[in-house]
Amino acid sequence: MAIKNTQEAPKTPKKQIVKTIIGILFLVIGLLLLASFISYFFNGFMDQSQISDLLDKNQTAENIFGKFGALLGETFILQGIGIVSFFVPVFFILLGVKVATNWKKIKPFTTLYQSIFFMIWLPIFFGCILPTQHMLSGVMGFEINDFLNSFIGKWGVILLLFVSLLIYCVIHFRMTYQSIQEKMEERAKQKEIERIEKEQEKIKREQLELRKRKEKEEQEKINKFNQDAEKQQEDSLSQELELIEQQEKEAIQSHKVNPNEAFHQEFKINQPKEEEIIEETPLNITELVVEDLADDEEENNQVDFLSINDEQNFETEIQPAQPTQNSSENGLELKVQHVDEEEEFETTSARLVQEQGEYNQRLDLPNYQFPPISLLKKYDNGNTLIDQKELETNKNRIVETLGNYGIGIDEISATIGPTVTLYEIVPKAGVRISKIKNLEDDIALSLAALGIRIIAPIPGKGTIGIEVPNSNPSMVSMHSVIASQKFQNADMELPIAFGKTITNETFVADLAKMPHLLMAGATGQGKSVGLNAIITSLIYKKHPSELKFVMVDPKKVELTLYSKIERHYLAKLPDSEEAIITDNTKVINTLNSLCIEMDDRYELLKNAFVRNIKEYNAKFKQRKLNPEAGHRFLPYIVLIVDEFADLIMTAGKEVELPIARLAQLARAVGIHLIVATQRPSVNVITGTIKANFPGRVAFRVTSKIDSRTILDSQGADQLIGKGDMLYTTGNELVRLQCAFVDTPEVDKITEFIGEQRGYPDAMHLPEYVGEEGGSNLDIDLSDRDVLFEDAARLIVMNQQGSASLLQRKLKLGYNRAGRLIDQLEAAGIVGPFEGSKARQVLIQDDMSLEQLLNNLN
Repeated sequence: MAIKNTQEAPKTPKKQIVKTIIGILFLVIGLLLLASFISYFFNGFMDQSQISDLLDKNQTAENIFGKFGALLGETFILQGIGIVSFFVPVFFILLGVKVATNWKKIKPFTTLYQSIFFMIWLPIFFGCILPTQHMLSGVMGFEINDFLNSFIGKWGVILLLFVSLLIYCVIHFRMTYQSIQEKMEERAKQKEIERIEKEQEKIKREQLELRKRKEKEEQEKINKFNQDAEKQQEDSLSQELELIEQQEKEAIQSHKVNPNEAFHQEFKINQPKEEEIIEETPLNITELVVEDLADDEEENNQVDFLSINDEQNFETEIQPAQPTQNSSENGLELKVQHVDEEEEFETTSARLVQEQGEYNQRLDLPNYQFPPISLLKKYDNGNTLIDQKELETNKNRIVETLGNYGIGIDEISATIGPTVTLYEIVPKAGVRISKIKNLEDDIALSLAALGIRIIAPIPGKGTIGIEVPNSNPSMVSMHSVIASQKFQNADMELPIAFGKTITNETFVADLAKMPHLLMAGATGQGKSVGLNAIITSLIYKKHPSELKFVMVDPKKVELTLYSKIERHYLAKLPDSEEAIITDNTKVINTLNSLCIEMDDRYELLKNAFVRNIKEYNAKFKQRKLNPEAGHRFLPYIVLIVDEFADLIMTAGKEVELPIARLAQLARAVGIHLIVATQRPSVNVITGTIKANFPGRVAFRVTSKIDSRTILDSQGADQLIGKGDMLYTTGNELVRLQCAFVDTPEVDKITEFIGEQRGYPDAMHLPEYVGEEGGSNLDIDLSDRDVLFEDAARLIVMNQQGSASLLQRKLKLGYNRAGRLIDQLEAAGIVGPFEGSKARQVLIQDDMSLEQLLNNLN
């Protein structure tokens, strides 16, 4: 018995059927309206008379849907909102498709919401611009425009339309000044990244080609050497066999002996002992030469063959072969030509050092004299004065203050410094360190002193330190620091004598090991004196051939004194007139030039197979590097920036990026940075800068936040000023009194050096041309844009040289406006590119402009 299939076909829900029908109706309505509107747009004027009598069968309309279609067009287009009526059928078509198919990508109501503004704005716009074209504006647009004209005038209507469109763009596209600027910056960054990637690919290709070419040349040299060696050995063996045969014949004729016996005897005498085989080492074989020798070149190419009696003689020295009895009887004298072994690289350098001595870079200026210490001023109060009464009073007040809060002390001692006295206390057992640290303000109140600093605990000691300023501080002179044994005997590459510690010891640090230094402090607290102390220390220790300064002085007055030593110690760009850089544009070019110098030095280090500048210079002094291959002695370069905050405010990323790159990479090639600022805020000293400047010097600052910014800890806000500073390299804070060097002292030092014979000019850094540099060199004024004269008149009339002005007024694209600006710059109408600022307009009136245009034509 067969089983019936009871499975039924799935039923379509009624709701879906209804939605499909409604969607089809909406779609039909939309298509009907669209066709009627299009037909009315072409036949509307002919059908206007037919609409008045709809029921008259004798009158027919030209519209595709007859009188009904003409009526729809008349109602929506002419009597309604004009050409914007086409939004209505589009909405119904989208709505029909959405309802019938439920397609998620189609959003008819969103489209309607976005179109409402233009359904109101466009009729008014067409009514204002084309008031006679009623089919474009409709009655609504015409009437509203007519009312607004009578109320605010035509220019008021235009302004209203412009403002409303601008507000719509801001709301809909979220178009703000910041968003536009961010997009432009992103586009510029993307272009810069693409440019850098292309340059890197190009460099990689060039390096690969160079490597292949070198490998090919080396392989050719090896093949040639092997062929010459084989040919030389074959020639020497053939000559040896000929000589043996000749000696056999002479022996047979003179002594009448058996030839085999003669050959055996001769072979037995001349046979050398078995030599030790050394792989990959060419053997030098001497050749027997009869009578006259060839010229010097042939002598160098000949190889001597010797009879080797023992292994010791072979290893030590090749002895000339003695002439045989037969040869003397025949009148032939055998001369052994000795050829020295090919000198290896080490042998050559050792010979050059032995003959000429090691390379001495100071011979560039052999008569240079270091400035004498007598140029520095001695101060009477250079020695620390001990006031026993003051020490006793401070000790009693500290003990009393701590006792008031229940903190007992087992031991207290004092270490007297130039400006600060350190009291070391050992608290009783069970006392918390944090409890003492919280009493910092109370101790300052009891001592009536400024700048109390508590170190809890002192690193490396089991004590707690309380630093109290002296009532009569002593001045630390630069003379006492430079004359100290610690500085004079310092075995450092770039020694810096900062000043003296709390224990009255001279503090000397090596800039080469820091390797970069960040200085900060409020105005008048000793930053400029600290910079002068650093420069003076380096000048007293390094010869001009070993050290160069690149000085950036935005304030234009702090480092001006050092212009006298331009030909000795300073470095600058080739086209720069002044070695002390004060212009921000030249600062950017100089920093990028230093980046180029850094890359060139790394290339030299790579070719020399060394890791840092110290090893490279040592190898160069030992004459192991060939100057003809581009090698040279590399002096240290110290970049000094006196006011970093001003550069960040004016140039921003253009300065920060090359400084960050130098800080990250330049240590190994001997380029070191010293950056000073009086505003240690986070937008000036960014995380990138701080991460690459382990050496920090903080003078007195105004707040704890600034202290944390520069030192990553508190303390700089509690200094007393006048050279009182904190120094750290990432480990512990060291409190110092900076050495004082006055302006007259610096003037004497620079004048003493400047009067001596120096180099012809300052050291020239690699030339760097900015992205905007030299753009007018590629402009051909004979092939000017057709709108050149209009653009020139517009620029002169508005006295504003910007491409955006040309874009707005002449309705141009960005590229064409940029080309017009370049042509105007080449013609001398506008000035060069100045970053974010508008270009300067060089022509002031129309008469001068017309004269210039006539000359160009």
